[in-house]
Amino acid sequence: MNIELIQALEDIEKDKGIPKLTLLDAIEAALKSAYKRDFGATGNVDVEIDQSTGEVNVYSKKIVVEEVLNPEQEILLEDAIKKNPNYSIGDQIEIEVTPGNFGRIAAQTAKQVVIQRIREAERDIIFEEFVNREGDILTGLVQRQHKNNVIIDLGKTEAVLIPTEQIQNERYHQGDRIKVYIVEVNQTSKGPNILVSRTHPGLLKRLFELEVPEIHDGVVEIKSVAREAGHRSKIAVHSTQEDVDPVGACVGPNGSRVRAIVDELSGEKVDIVQWNEEPKKFIANALSPAEVLKVEVNEEVNVAKVVVPDYQLSLAIGKEGQNARLAAKLTGWKIDIKSESQLS
Repeated sequence: MNIELIQALEDIEKDKGIPKLTLLDAIEAALKSAYKRDFGATGNVDVEIDQSTGEVNVYSKKIVVEEVLNPEQEILLEDAIKKNPNYSIGDQIEIEVTPGNFGRIAAQTAKQVVIQRIREAERDIIFEEFVNREGDILTGLVQRQHKNNVIIDLGKTEAVLIPTEQIQNERYHQGDRIKVYIVEVNQTSKGPNILVSRTHPGLLKRLFELEVPEIHDGVVEIKSVAREAGHRSKIAVHSTQEDVDPVGACVGPNGSRVRAIVDELSGEKVDIVQWNEEPKKFIANALSPAEVLKVEVNEEVNVAKVVVPDYQLSLAIGKEGQNARLAAKLTGWKIDIKSESQLS
């Protein structure tokens, strides 16, 4: 160990942002353990690295006593006085015990510590970057599959798409480029663990934000999203400007904007409806494409009774109740649908 080590640590501080003193402290701690391991020391040992020259010294700390019971930790008063006549009983003294071949061990240990700290710092940087992107979407490459999990390459790190976050019947092949929603980021000893989703309603919301400039600019707002991933979704939108049609903005010219989103979601059908602060109108819109004749709401129990033409009943309810179920999720109301004949 020499001045080259100090220079290397200073370069790392500049390039990686890891303080030189932090690295020196870590190296000293590692060298202390290495000395005890390799030389069988059981006493109180300290390792010091000269910050100017990089020279390494090992010191054994001992207590001055009248009678030595533990040679590893104690020293006779008469022996201590030979080193410094000012020592007295109870003082702690340092005796240099640096082995002749300790330089080689020190160099190897320092290298290992520095590499480990650089890896930890890089993992921390990646974690900080991605933890701040929870709730966002990223484009990644399908790398491989492992125990039904799909591993997504995000460039700097990998993300995991677990089975419950995968769209049913969607197939993932190595090299496929897909968009994923970042659900959760956790720090582990091996680096950040990033959980992503293809089924989260937030993915649909973020896709619209990317595709529709009016949403990005704040002219059109997404009020709520209801999704049954891989099958059908509903999204309620509202315009902050009277001259802007929120549904038309989301559909795009010749349906281009919503088509791009549907393609990204493997053909998932998306209904875009207009939000309204009046529950009756919002519920009627939410049941689109069905025609609604009448809506009655009971705010005390949060239930809405909806009347539709007889020929629209199956459309309003949807296949296996899907349309009604999504409308209820979208509006937050329990919806009871009746046909005209049933009502009468």
